Amino acid sequence: MPTPRVETLTGKLEKGGAKTLEILGALAPEQWTRTVYAGPPCWDVRALLAHLYSAEVALLALCREVALGGMGAPPGYDYDAFNAEEQERLKERTPQELLAALAEGRRATIAWARTLSDSALDRVGRHPALGEVTLETMATAMYGHQLLHMRDLQGVMREA
Repeated sequence: MPTPRVETLTGKLEKGGAKTLEILGALAPEQWTRTVYAGPPCWDVRALLAHLYSAEVALLALCREVALGGMGAPPGYDYDAFNAEEQERLKERTPQELLAALAEGRRATIAWARTLSDSALDRVGRHPALGEVTLETMATAMYGHQLLHMRDLQGVMREA
């Protein structure tokens, strides 16, 4: 049975994931090429979705490592290089393919989070952007990461 802390975490992940899929799933085909970040690098909506998917998978792997006692991201981890490599790797994926992959990635994150204990949530590891933080903070940041980008996307869509 998940603890209250785990329930809070999984609730946030569920809510944030659903909101992200709702926003992105409602976009018209012509909106996928709208610029969200002028860069460099320049990211349109499809590139942002690719980023959300690759970040979900990579951060889940990182969190799993920390939960097992690992250190997390290595010192000096270059997340800009990671993002560029992932954009190249995912450039042929359609928005629909990426949406499905993102949904599956978040389901995997939530399923994994439900297995955590409070002592695992207290483990400390290195997040690529936040530095040394608890696993609870690292996993909660996955929720915040998507919402931050969705706020930026909605701002761009309102301006258009």
